[in-house]
Amino acid sequence: MVDFSKLILEDRKERRKDRFKGTFLEYLDILKEDPSIYKLAHERIYDLLMEPGVEHIKTEEDARLMRIYGKEVLKRYEYFKKDFFGIDQTIMKIARYFCSAAMKGEESRQVLYLVGPVGAGKSSLIDAIKRLLENSPAIYTLEGCPMREEPLHLLPKHLRGQVEELLGIKIEGDLCPVCKYRLLHEFNGEYERFPVVQTDFSIRSRKGIGVVPPVDPNNQDTSILVGSVDISKMDLYPEDDPRVLSLNGAFNVGNRGIVEFIEVFKNDVEYLHTMITATQEKNIPSPGKNAMIYFDGVILAHSNEAEWNKFKADHTNEAILDRIVKIEVPYCLELNEEVKIYEKMLKHANFQSHIAPHTLEMAAMFAILTRLTPSAKVDPLTKLKIYNGEEIIEKGTTKRIDILELKDEAEREGMSGVSTRFIFKAIDTALSESECHCINPIGLIDVLLREVKEMTTSDELKKKYLGFLQETVKKEYHKILEKEVTKAFIHGYKEQAEDLFNNYLDHAEAYANKTKIKDPNTGEELNPDEEFMRSIEEQLGITQAGAKGFRQDVTAYMFSIVRNGGKVDYSSYEPLKEAIEKKLTASVRELSRIITQSKVRDKEQNVKYDAMVEEMKANGYCDHCCNVILKYAANNLWKD
Repeated sequence: MVDFSKLILEDRKERRKDRFKGTFLEYLDILKEDPSIYKLAHERIYDLLMEPGVEHIKTEEDARLMRIYGKEVLKRYEYFKKDFFGIDQTIMKIARYFCSAAMKGEESRQVLYLVGPVGAGKSSLIDAIKRLLENSPAIYTLEGCPMREEPLHLLPKHLRGQVEELLGIKIEGDLCPVCKYRLLHEFNGEYERFPVVQTDFSIRSRKGIGVVPPVDPNNQDTSILVGSVDISKMDLYPEDDPRVLSLNGAFNVGNRGIVEFIEVFKNDVEYLHTMITATQEKNIPSPGKNAMIYFDGVILAHSNEAEWNKFKADHTNEAILDRIVKIEVPYCLELNEEVKIYEKMLKHANFQSHIAPHTLEMAAMFAILTRLTPSAKVDPLTKLKIYNGEEIIEKGTTKRIDILELKDEAEREGMSGVSTRFIFKAIDTALSESECHCINPIGLIDVLLREVKEMTTSDELKKKYLGFLQETVKKEYHKILEKEVTKAFIHGYKEQAEDLFNNYLDHAEAYANKTKIKDPNTGEELNPDEEFMRSIEEQLGITQAGAKGFRQDVTAYMFSIVRNGGKVDYSSYEPLKEAIEKKLTASVRELSRIITQSKVRDKEQNVKYDAMVEEMKANGYCDHCCNVILKYAANNLWKD
């Protein structure tokens, strides 16, 4: 039996034991043992970000990533890895900002500003950075200081050089007015006796993390940012007495941590002027007639693109614009990564329903199609596949479509389209409406059609989105489903695919090298089978003129895989894989139609049908969705 009382008391005892409380002199002794305890805010966050580790991915060692990113070295930060997908480059830019700021570069005096469409992950990224602080080790502060400031601020200027040399650090900042008053009047200037304590970071308790929501322009009060003068004490003390100060604004709270501005440009410019001194001079005004207060914190801001465009269009905002590091947070444009986002969101929900294979994939496909910029070079679905790292060649040729060319002609790609939230609400609806606790691609597409019709947007955009669902996504699902049913129906599908692949490779290699093929049974030397090779190539629409180049491409590609120690199989080269699967599908189509549509099956057909169902269930289908999908396939895929 769990004793909750004992659990709570032991935890409290442990936490109290770990917390330091002593004098400034004792703090100096601790610093002498470990000078790395002294850190400015940017360095603290950067170290926390790097602590879990960074995976350096050499894209040339991964064919798919090479197709997406070229020869760029990709960094994946372990801290973000489990929760963020498809925005690796955005995260790399954020990490780069903190790296430079940690080394006291110009970024340490700049606002980190995230801009992007709704639901792209701006708030989630900032929340993740705030959680870094909440879970970080406690910091040392002056006891009772409203700014939770660094104890080293107690050191007089003339002594700092010696201490810096002894500790190997560079001290920044000065005492706030409140601690300066206490030092003189409570401790007679004997700073070595000033009490130092350990404290943590907390969003809820407003400790080291300040949040500034948009403020009503008619009622903007800078006290939200820098605190105020306590009117109840004005009769007791002079106006410039630190004891009248109530330093509880966002910049006071966020000192040594983070100040977050939500929808930052919804505020009037005058209200944001505190940013200028906080970034460039690392000082904020104190309320009333007291001196400026040293500020060491990371200022994070975010908004949508419309607000940003409106703000930057006004040339009078140059002072603030000059202090901003802008990082775009676009929607995910990789199909595989978008699916991972939905899977993560489903894990956090309490739905217990079964989700049929390809359901989330079709939802992700629709989402990404709405986010892509139209191209004269390729159709939207082909572009989606290229962005997903799939090997795509132009039909009838051996020329690959260059992803960099597609990206160059669409600079703002990913900054518009339907949000991840829109898709997940549709998934929620489908799950809630499901009576059998199972959803499939057909049902989800129907829900998405309904949701798009109810969108508050232009009729032209609705028509475009409906076209994506009814034409592109549904047709692509038909191809996937046909392949899936075929794979389940053909016994030893993979073995047959491998046989076709090996056979084609032998003939293509002989053709490319102008040699002959030895018949394995008779030993007779034969010319490469042109008719057989064409039966494969025609599945991709490759012309007779393009066949030679395609065969040379295939053999060269396979040789490069072998040379690099890789394993060759029928799925190694995407165009050839597609051609083989199409040929197998075509050869079994009529048989599949009979099996799925037969109302009365003979014993042999029943055995084959049952084997197909079992194979589909082994591939992720349940009894309900398997039945629904096979009926749908019978009615829609093999019509006479």
